[in-house]
Amino acid sequence: MCLNGGTCIPADEYALPHKNFYCICPIDYIGERCEIAEKKIHILFEKNIIISQVIFIHFLEIIKEMNPKRSTILKTVPIQQDSLTIYWSLPFHLIFIEFKNKNYYLAAIKRTYKQSATYSTTVKSSDHCPNINQLFNKTFVQMHIIRRIKYYHLPCQQHSLNLSCFYDDLYLCFCYNLENQRLANCFEFNHNMTFDCFGESVCQNGGQCFQDSPTCPQRSSCICQPCFYGIRCQFSSDKFGFSLDGILGYYIQPNINVVHQSAMVKVSLALTIVFITIGYINRILSFITFNNKKICEVGCGLYLLTSSITTLLTTTMFGLKFSILLLGQMKIITNRLFLYIQCLSIDFLLRVFLNMDQWLNACIAVERAVVTINAIGFQKKRSKKIAKIVIIILSIFIISTCIYDPFYRRLMDDAIDDDSRIWCITSYSSNLQMFNTFIHAFHFCTPFAINLISTLILILKTSRQQAKTRNKTKYIAIIIEQIQVHKHILIAPFVIVILGIPRLVMGFASKCMNSNNDATLYLIGYFVSFIPPMLTFIIFVMPSKFYKEQLGKVWANIKIKINRKFASL
Repeated sequence: MCLNGGTCIPADEYALPHKNFYCICPIDYIGERCEIAEKKIHILFEKNIIISQVIFIHFLEIIKEMNPKRSTILKTVPIQQDSLTIYWSLPFHLIFIEFKNKNYYLAAIKRTYKQSATYSTTVKSSDHCPNINQLFNKTFVQMHIIRRIKYYHLPCQQHSLNLSCFYDDLYLCFCYNLENQRLANCFEFNHNMTFDCFGESVCQNGGQCFQDSPTCPQRSSCICQPCFYGIRCQFSSDKFGFSLDGILGYYIQPNINVVHQSAMVKVSLALTIVFITIGYINRILSFITFNNKKICEVGCGLYLLTSSITTLLTTTMFGLKFSILLLGQMKIITNRLFLYIQCLSIDFLLRVFLNMDQWLNACIAVERAVVTINAIGFQKKRSKKIAKIVIIILSIFIISTCIYDPFYRRLMDDAIDDDSRIWCITSYSSNLQMFNTFIHAFHFCTPFAINLISTLILILKTSRQQAKTRNKTKYIAIIIEQIQVHKHILIAPFVIVILGIPRLVMGFASKCMNSNNDATLYLIGYFVSFIPPMLTFIIFVMPSKFYKEQLGKVWANIKIKINRKFASL
């Protein structure tokens, strides 16, 4: 039967009378019964070599009195990874690595062929294959190939310490030692491979189809356009939306401990721990302050209490989002049902809670303006009743304007070479994408406008009241004085909106992650957008003598209760 995890398939006794079964072997085994381990080739790149995400690996088998037999495979390299593991079953003597723009490196030279073996090689900067334009002058390069090729030994002899190979438009050459001298061995090499798979390409979204051999291909791969991924380039990375998956996901290495993850992952983990710690301290202090009968006698107190609860939930969802993404991409969490449920819920809830916090801040500003306008006529009971209704209406409104999001979320399987992942993505139509952008802008700009207008009304109304009692003082001077008095109220909406701009930009942007710089900027923007919910205590409690007094009374009561418990013991 089949060995090493091979799948046994019964054979047709009429089509194959001498065989009862055949085996479908896993990626690293070959043979009739999967009994032979394929050659495992581990390639490590020096740190100073810039690795493109898509590379070609050319295997060449040297055959006497013939051009080398060439087979080529395409590999994708995950971001931040500096090594590759390849399983190969065909004979080979040379391995060339090709990055984009005909950037060649000589990876390995094997004089003897073994059916099953494990090879390890390190590609160094000295293994780079320059073009002859870099080795000879312009006059020499313009000579006919027959006249210039006889001088191709010279670069190997003149640059014996740091030249492994070089190429021109027709040939690829490597340097070798023969009887104490360095010579060049050149062979014809097609640098312009076609990507149409004989006109039968299965690649989508403009992807180019590539086969490992021009005569008898055994493997095919797709070279995807920017922003597209998947075996057939069928998935678009700009469909991640405002999510951490598309920003950080590719930097997380599967089956690798956190200690050995990339610097970006470690920094993100450290920031998440800091954000959660500060966030919980802020939310708990805010909740203790506003969970007070005297503060909640008016609508403003109810808004602040609801905001402290909402931001507490935001912090929890944020921590869950990062933890599940990290553990899921590391292959520690593999339950598909669990991943599907969190895909539908966590990003949606984060969005709802963030929007709710912004609207509650606007409600607080409106309440303060109403108190200033009505002055003595302000009714606490009516304010509290209205606040309860507004909170319910806001909750329903925000949820209803975002409820479409879970219906367009799905798990995406992306298995390319050895890197298999499960993503949570959104798939919006063009019209729905426009609506989604509008909703992002509406929930951002409208609360800010309400907040700002209400604060200006408060300042102007207070200034008019002061002007009536201070006839000799200029009105402009009074306004400036009131701005100074209420600066903490005026600064708050500006701080919140400035820190919230990255989230708005990311909601509008359809750009995908194409470089490390893009990912870094998006990651900074993502974390910055979670700072406003952490400022509730600093913005509303610290500047207010009344709230600080109420917090002091709460702490005094807590101390008394603790002392009584210790005394009873």
